[in-house]
Amino acid sequence: MIDLSAIDLNLLVAFEALYAEQSVTAAAQRIHVGQPAMSAALGRLRSLFADDLFVRVGREMKPTAKAEAIAPQVATALNAIRSALNAPQVFDPASSQMVFTLATSDYFASLILPKLLTLLKEQAPHVDLRLITVEKESFVELLEQNVIDLALGTFANLPSHILVENLLFERFLGVCRLGHPALQNNQMSLKDFVAFPHALFTLRRDAVGIVDQKLAEQGLQRRIALTVPYWFALPTAIAASDLLAAIPSCLEHHFTKYYPLQCFELPLALPTWSVAMTWSKLNDRDPANLWLRSTIQAVSQDLEL
Repeated sequence: MIDLSAIDLNLLVAFEALYAEQSVTAAAQRIHVGQPAMSAALGRLRSLFADDLFVRVGREMKPTAKAEAIAPQVATALNAIRSALNAPQVFDPASSQMVFTLATSDYFASLILPKLLTLLKEQAPHVDLRLITVEKESFVELLEQNVIDLALGTFANLPSHILVENLLFERFLGVCRLGHPALQNNQMSLKDFVAFPHALFTLRRDAVGIVDQKLAEQGLQRRIALTVPYWFALPTAIAASDLLAAIPSCLEHHFTKYYPLQCFELPLALPTWSVAMTWSKLNDRDPANLWLRSTIQAVSQDLEL
């Protein structure tokens, strides 16, 4: 049995040309190599198959019985390789029945889903979505294993094979119930901000956020009376108490429209941050993943911030 690892694919291309042209010179011209290179290829083919393969008869190189026997199989194999190399990767959202899985937070999902579902209805009516929570410890592995197609959120220290694209930049706003005693003319002093109890969103099961870090720089500390792992557990809790909280500005419209809440500028200088989309480099050129990313990007650009 012939060892495939020892075969140069170019030899089969040379065989195909020789079989078609029945001339060393014409075969060389067909595949754009010199005549000496084609003669050398014929010598290697003869050694590989232990057969002359092509014998000069008059002005032509006639195929032997061995060459006639293997020619159809060589042609089929080469055509299969050409088809694999040339086959265009396409994704047709209108007919696709793919299921995409996104890892994202509840707050960002609430922002993009209305526009995203409308767009899917128009462009990809048979595409389904599966949303899961972002697990910071494992989302990279989930991307690598194709368990999820994209992760959406705030990320740092990503490995080089995980690609990232910013979707929008966020900042914190304060939120409290309507008529909160600490709010005067829609403003809150740092003294009152620290004096009242706070609610904190956290996935780390701790009670320290960026607000606490900035307060500590000024020798101040707030009381965290409530921690929640869900953004949408905050509105009802804040509306029914004197709790204060810092929320992403994206949530302002939803919180103040559906709950008796009002937002205010925080009496602290806090940095902005980016909400980003991440995916595996393994899927960077995948047409379906490309379409999904461009769709998420388009939806994010239309958000009311």
